[in-house]
Amino acid sequence: MRVGVPKEIKMHEYRVGLTPGAVREYVHAGHEVVVETGAGAGIGATDEVYRTAGARIAGTAAEIFSTADMIVKVKEPQPGEWAQLRSGQILFTYLHLAADPAQAKGLIESGCTAVAYETVTDSRGGLPLLAPMSEVAGRLSIEAAGGALQRHRGGRGLLLGGVPGVKPAHVVVLGGGVVGTHAARMAAGLGAEVTVLDRSLPRLRELDDLFQGRVRTRYSTIDSIEQEVFSADAVIGAVLVAGATAPKLVTKAMLKSMKPASVIVDVAIDQGGCFETSHATTHAEPTYEVDGIIHYCVANMPGAVPVTSSEALNNATLPFGLALAGKGLAALAANPHLAAGLNVHRGRLTHKAAAESLSLPYVPAEQAIAA
Repeated sequence: MRVGVPKEIKMHEYRVGLTPGAVREYVHAGHEVVVETGAGAGIGATDEVYRTAGARIAGTAAEIFSTADMIVKVKEPQPGEWAQLRSGQILFTYLHLAADPAQAKGLIESGCTAVAYETVTDSRGGLPLLAPMSEVAGRLSIEAAGGALQRHRGGRGLLLGGVPGVKPAHVVVLGGGVVGTHAARMAAGLGAEVTVLDRSLPRLRELDDLFQGRVRTRYSTIDSIEQEVFSADAVIGAVLVAGATAPKLVTKAMLKSMKPASVIVDVAIDQGGCFETSHATTHAEPTYEVDGIIHYCVANMPGAVPVTSSEALNNATLPFGLALAGKGLAALAANPHLAAGLNVHRGRLTHKAAAESLSLPYVPAEQAIAA
């Protein structure tokens, strides 16, 4: 199969769909890989490095979209990209369709087969291709919160961990999944006072064992969220419903009861965000203020550390990508976990949660593939 890797064009996105090491694996498996010139610049991989790995270099993204059987990216296709997709072509990347009706419409009209990293599953019910970026984003969320809390950036003027004799910041993490766990780990490591809220008692028990009392855990209810958010210096939104829009856990009305100049970091912004007042921002202008509360809602946080992020992402996506390149649609029929990643196929939405969030018709993946 001919596999194409275009350069990412979303603002301040420096990751790349295939690293040179991943390219070698595809070529070794007998596939042709075409990489757009400059695609690896963000990770320090030159065109010559890609040539050495066995790739052919294309001068434009148009050449890749017009000739590749499968497109491997990182971020969701932008309007100029989904317009170039075609029927019979496989797109393998993050999509986050539930919060992006325009993209969903574009992919449906293209007739392509779109497999989303974030909804591929594993035998334990996890999301193995979302996990590495969740790990990165969770850790970065604390760095972002610490920076936004600095006074010259509009924050309260607090150091997350305090110093001897001075109380540390109170960090509240909404959600105890991968993002929340890594956010709590970073915050606790810096010396902050940390509380994690989640609706799963088994997960709260796991976190209690993991952190050995260094992090408080609370069952998530309307009352407990209000109590913790109102006392927080920084709130990390880390709630995920696979394929669906994120629930709005903090309303605009609640902001008035929060500490002035406290910080909200919405890691769920790709799925619409879990704060009512969230809207996507970029690394160029990462924050804005609503009712005296600083909001950090960068939609591609891991793009800030592209070397780490690209390597971690490729480690996870490689076996699935090789399966798609080797077997095409048959790989989806053979592997229910990979099939769970199928979001769009030949003009049909094939992920139930995304379809419900978008109020669009849904066709089960197995039915769409068989048609």
